[in-house]
Amino acid sequence: ILLAVLLCLQVILCTKVNDLGGNVKGGGKSSAAADKVVEEIRAKGGKAVANYDSVEDGEKLIQTALDAFGRIDLIHRVHLRGSFMVTRAAWNHMKKQKFGRIIMTTSAAGIYGNFGQANYSAAKLGLLGLANTLAIEGRKYNIFCNTVAPLAGSRLTETIMPPDIVESLKPEYVAPLVLWLCHEQCQENGGLFEVGAGWIGKLRWERSQGRTVRQKNQPMTPEAVRDQWDKICDFTDAAKITNIQGHACVHITEKCLHKNHTVDAVAEAVGQKLPPTTFSFTHTQCILYALGVGMSTKDPDHLRFLYEGHQDFSCLPTFGVIPSQAAMMDGGLSSIPGLNIDFTQSNLNATIADVLDKGSGAVILLDVNTYSGDELVCYNQFSVFVVGAGGFGGRRTSEKAKAPVPPPKRAPDAVVIDSTTRDQAALYRLSGDWNPLHIDPSFAAMGGFKAPILHGLCSFGFAARHVLKQFADNDPSRFKAIKVRFVKPVMPGQSLQTEMWKEGNRIHIQCKVTTFISTSFVQGGGLQSELVFAEISRRIKDLGPELVKKVNAVFGWEITKDGKNVAEWTIDLKNGSGSLHQGPYSGKADVTITVSDENFMEVVQGKLNPQKAFFSGKLKVRGNIMLSQKLEVILKDHARL
Repeated sequence: ILLAVLLCLQVILCTKVNDLGGNVKGGGKSSAAADKVVEEIRAKGGKAVANYDSVEDGEKLIQTALDAFGRIDLIHRVHLRGSFMVTRAAWNHMKKQKFGRIIMTTSAAGIYGNFGQANYSAAKLGLLGLANTLAIEGRKYNIFCNTVAPLAGSRLTETIMPPDIVESLKPEYVAPLVLWLCHEQCQENGGLFEVGAGWIGKLRWERSQGRTVRQKNQPMTPEAVRDQWDKICDFTDAAKITNIQGHACVHITEKCLHKNHTVDAVAEAVGQKLPPTTFSFTHTQCILYALGVGMSTKDPDHLRFLYEGHQDFSCLPTFGVIPSQAAMMDGGLSSIPGLNIDFTQSNLNATIADVLDKGSGAVILLDVNTYSGDELVCYNQFSVFVVGAGGFGGRRTSEKAKAPVPPPKRAPDAVVIDSTTRDQAALYRLSGDWNPLHIDPSFAAMGGFKAPILHGLCSFGFAARHVLKQFADNDPSRFKAIKVRFVKPVMPGQSLQTEMWKEGNRIHIQCKVTTFISTSFVQGGGLQSELVFAEISRRIKDLGPELVKKVNAVFGWEITKDGKNVAEWTIDLKNGSGSLHQGPYSGKADVTITVSDENFMEVVQGKLNPQKAFFSGKLKVRGNIMLSQKLEVILKDHARL
């Protein structure tokens, strides 16, 4: 078995060669084979070192390469366990150096199977599965993994192949592909290649369009499978599968709402009522929901939503989505005539308002009314998008849909930045949304996500309570209605920035993820200083009372760009538990600092001395200049900016 661990340093090829020198039956041991390869590499001007350990002694193999060259790239010509052991030994070194190229060697026997080679075929196909997963896990560390199925002459084939065939299958006709896949310029990752005699081909998976053989309210039978067998196996217009997002489990969810609906059948569904459902709750569910959308006892204003004994104890108005969500988990849509779907989602006193044809999918509008006795407590409208269910010739829009209104084209009147926690989704799901997409990494991977994502209705709750506090003094009775559209997923632990515009009695909102960067800052059209103020907001949230005690002042910031004021921020560390405001401030700042966005970043990163900036005119101060010395408490120690 030949194991070459390659390292390209400029034009020098440094190679680690491992070969036990066994005979064709796997027995015996000799250093001759490895030594011969080393000599050939050195004769060509490269650097090489031999190792004669078993591939199961992965640490010894990799240590030999590290001792000789300091870092590693890999080519595995081994079976499953040996490849695993060597890769595991090399993995952390590759992560540390932020570079790695791994080549697994499979064979036609593993890809297609071969008579009498069950164990060998299983091992070789196992290598492909290992390589595919390494390609996914290594991508973010610049570690790429590909698989080759070479056809080359060797000690194993020279006794069974004619000499002229062996000659045409030289390893020299395989090595160039391997070398290219190892090169730092090669961005191929997760590929499978057949190679031999100078020919190279790439393989991929295909899947037939398939057929659904199950009928509504009827058992699935083997006779139904038999009758559809030709269509099940028909590869006309086959799908090209490149990752787990194309896996049959995901594909099946796309087929739950069949494409063969007619307009008449869908029309039959509109206006149908789902089975009514009862939802019971106490103050416990209200408090749990408040915690799930980020409320904390660190903020005294939140206590009325967290303590049932508070004189003004209230339920957040957006809790109204919870009864509807709980009912949706019990099933109901599948009972509606004209909708041949099979996923368990229903609503509390819900009605199908409309079904829209979006081409690639269908949108089901659900009107949900929640009652307490005869009293209407709340009304929800959900838009459920079902992938793969479009194309039935229906309408694309509906006058029954409650459309969101775009925000004004001006700077927001208020901005609130709030941090979610790593366990935010785990906490929010306790309110009744048990979708494993938000807790199970393997399930999230099937949906195309690197990790479980935050519930959309959780970030919705964050944004709504920001509005409630900013414009309604946390009084739920002043909260009438809210309509949102979800655009992109949020990951637990990310921070949310809610921008708000007030026009009459309507508040326009836009909520987006704010990213913190510890040692470098995002370049582009936006202000770099926004990232720093986002971090300051998080710091105030965590240490507000302590900072108020130490600082006891209000700082105003005027950020300029190209000589013009482009942003205003106020850090209030005098009142309550501290707060950060963007835009005009109703109170009075004790000291106001004017500085350009660029110079602000220079000061924060320690590249520009604040005193020198002041005397050179790059930083201007109005008000009590002595208070500026207390800024160090805000900008230092507790977190890296």
